[in-house]
Amino acid sequence: MTLSDIADGLEVTTEQRDRGVASVDATEDSLRERLAEFADDLPCDATSAAEIVESHTAGTSVGDAAHEAGVAPITAAKTLYLLGCEGISPLTPRAHEILRDWLAADLSRTEARELAGASETEFALATFVETHEPLDGVRGVVEGTMEATGTSDNREALAETMSDVGGLL
Repeated sequence: MTLSDIADGLEVTTEQRDRGVASVDATEDSLRERLAEFADDLPCDATSAAEIVESHTAGTSVGDAAHEAGVAPITAAKTLYLLGCEGISPLTPRAHEILRDWLAADLSRTEARELAGASETEFALATFVETHEPLDGVRGVVEGTMEATGTSDNREALAETMSDVGGLL
């Protein structure tokens, strides 16, 4: 029996409708309005910060999000980091150790940048990440936007699909 024999007589009688992603945002204020209270601590204004977050969580790169918001890419990266977005630093964990050695004055800046294998911009951004903490209380403000687009921490939601090292043996 072939596949054509099996499929003989089958027909599609209904169509699937794309309903999109359901999201719930209990706040009535726009993201820009919610970020306004943090504007003094951000490297850009609240309107630009909201554009950066919305664009980045929609799947655009940090550079493209910066371009859409009219700010420099490093400003967008700093903004995302301060707003609690993870994975902004361009350096590896080992390169961060080297950066910390420079910050502790165990290495010269030139040596640290060379050993980390980073460009000037990458090193500057990683230094910012290493020397700053995300803003207190801001995570709850942008979390709805990140969850609505699926960019918040998805590890829990995907836990069933992930395997550990033992699964590879």
